[in-house]
Amino acid sequence: MPGIDLFAERTPKRRRTWTLAAIPLTVLFLFIGQSPGAIAMLMLHMPLDAGVDWRSDVLLLLTFAPITVVFLLWNWLFERAGPATLGFNAHAVTRYTRGLLIGLGFAAAAVGGVWLLGGYRFEGFGAWEHPTVMTFVPIAAVFFGFVVQGAAEEVAMRGYLMQVIASRHGIYWGIGISMILFSLLHASNIAPSKQLFMGLINIVLVGVFFSLYAILERSLWGVCAWHSAWNFLLGAGFGLEVSGQKVDVSPFLVDLQRAPAPWWITGGQFGPEGSVMTSVVLLIGIGYLIRRGALKPKPADPVGPPMQRNAR
Repeated sequence: MPGIDLFAERTPKRRRTWTLAAIPLTVLFLFIGQSPGAIAMLMLHMPLDAGVDWRSDVLLLLTFAPITVVFLLWNWLFERAGPATLGFNAHAVTRYTRGLLIGLGFAAAAVGGVWLLGGYRFEGFGAWEHPTVMTFVPIAAVFFGFVVQGAAEEVAMRGYLMQVIASRHGIYWGIGISMILFSLLHASNIAPSKQLFMGLINIVLVGVFFSLYAILERSLWGVCAWHSAWNFLLGAGFGLEVSGQKVDVSPFLVDLQRAPAPWWITGGQFGPEGSVMTSVVLLIGIGYLIRRGALKPKPADPVGPPMQRNAR
């Protein structure tokens, strides 16, 4: 498939990052963007596995918010383009709200599937056992942190890397390269194990799903919201691990804990993202997006999706 501009039509003044430079630049920008958070953690003597609670949520913002800023600056200063080329285009409220609802639905389906297979046991009603205003402040803070974190990762992987590669070589190369790098970035979340291997397979699947979702919708708003909703519901909604990381707040819905069940059902230390049920849910989603025509994007129309054009 020829190159395609995914999120906004190309203007005469716009430049594109060279293909061989896009991958190392993505890694470099992620490193630069996370530097303020890393420096703050060192100054506060906070270990890397301290978890995420309402106090460390500030560090989460310092770690991920600058990532988005770095990519926006590069896109503006070098590529001479605005936020729309990274996927922040029209219908933001509608697309973001829809993405939140779909992400919550997918997370609930994955967790529900594990529960039906005997993978979880009920521990309590979490924040609702002793509800106060201060009980929900940490939960709201963690939600905002996941909004920033989910958007930052999607800007890097789908908004920038996939979009740049696809503009030159087509959507298959864009999906493949961004999917592989996205999975590798999670490879050190837990110690090497069967749980990690299965988790990385599902990270590959979710990378494919995010890519197809963004291509079909021609926007990044929806996948940013889906990503944040998924992380929030797993970690702060059910008290489960998110890619091997524990969220240290009272669960917003119910408190679930792993039951004595095979690791491939529960995901083990990696959490539900290492479960075969997540694989099933994601494969269904991928199949649906392909059926909707995500791999056969249409040319531009008067509403505003970008035009397909040959790579130069």
